Amino acid sequence: MQITGQCHCGAITFKATVDPKKVVVCHCSDCQQISGAPFRAVLPTPVEDVMLSGVAKHYVKVADSGNRRAQAFCAECGTQLYATEAEAPKVLNIRLGCVNERAQLAPNKQMWGESAMPWLGQLQALPVHAKGVTSPLMSSGVTPSAD
Repeated sequence: MQITGQCHCGAITFKATVDPKKVVVCHCSDCQQISGAPFRAVLPTPVEDVMLSGVAKHYVKVADSGNRRAQAFCAECGTQLYATEAEAPKVLNIRLGCVNERAQLAPNKQMWGESAMPWLGQLQALPVHAKGVTSPLMSSGVTPSAD
């Protein structure tokens, strides 16, 4: 599948050929903290299948295992773009939030479930507004957009 994406300010754009069956949700505490969200969705893609335009800034985090991972983001707007090996990158774990076709890329597995927020399963029962909290409630069964 062909995808496109960009950071929030548009300074960094990308195109990639991806396997849509490889989308993963990670609930680890590092992903929660770095993303500022209860989980992160990623799409592992070989480096040679991604064309980047613009220059990402990198932060190298060290996991409990000692594994070093480069976290790439836009230095201008802070959008998280991907993570990869700190030395000799082979795979970019593209952050689903910056992919234009993200609605077509449903996750196929979850990792680090022991760190998942216990309230995630309750979200479906909550009222959903079409846009902001002052907008009308959506009918049951409609999935809200994360935009």
